[in-house]
Amino acid sequence: MLLVIGTLPEPDLPVVAGPVALTPGGLAVDRHLFPVTRGTAALLAAAARALEFLGRPPPVAFLAGDIGLGEGSRRLYEYAANHLGERPWTAVAGHYILPLVDGHSRVLMAWEELSPRPRLIADAGFMYVAKMSGYAPAYDLFTPDAGELAFLADEQAPHPFYTRGFILKEEERVPELIERAYAHDNAPRCLLVKGQTDYVACREGILATVAEPTVPALEAMGGTGDTLTGLAAALVSAGWEVCEAAHLAACLNRLAGALARPTPASQVMELIAHIPAALAETLQP
Repeated sequence: MLLVIGTLPEPDLPVVAGPVALTPGGLAVDRHLFPVTRGTAALLAAAARALEFLGRPPPVAFLAGDIGLGEGSRRLYEYAANHLGERPWTAVAGHYILPLVDGHSRVLMAWEELSPRPRLIADAGFMYVAKMSGYAPAYDLFTPDAGELAFLADEQAPHPFYTRGFILKEEERVPELIERAYAHDNAPRCLLVKGQTDYVACREGILATVAEPTVPALEAMGGTGDTLTGLAAALVSAGWEVCEAAHLAACLNRLAGALARPTPASQVMELIAHIPAALAETLQP
């Protein structure tokens, strides 16, 4: 079963926990209904749609509201550390959250006590704090974009804001940045770097790239990076090997986007609606 830990930009939202249901009105969790536009809600919606197709249980969410002030993130770290051991997770994905080293350390300690340990995935704030605290190698998968990869590659940067200027984030330098991130032990077992070309890599080097199909309208659609992380998390939780899941997720996300035939006005739910068709086309014998 997949657990997703993340915040939503709703200042009055307390910690909410429970299985996720994707409804016509949005994402339903424990009597709350959330719009699916981008961020953790888009990640969860993509994962829920994929797991439904695969015949697996829906993801469970630990959520809290936070608009960058940190109180919601603090409550969420504490709740996750105290409740992580209540179910046998196959994968745990951390997403949008204020990077707080102490809170992250408590969650990681709770994860280390689990047997068997679930696969550990991070993106956005959860990925930042994993690198900041020196625990990136404990993770199975990060899903950065080129800018976030530059932060991972800078062994001295405590936060993406402070990534040194000479470590440029141009997409053509992604292979160099991947190598540098691993050289300084700031990368997990597998990296899925999101961009015009998606890269799947491990410490030994680049394993695969995905650049097709190319859908220009997707560049303007918010949340496509979140759906990619959600697909990878769903596949890992369903039993795919981590780097294989990352590669398959990159293919599925692009195919679902192409099937949606998006326009510049399209929203990410249009891509999510085509995830079952993308899975059916990709997994057919």
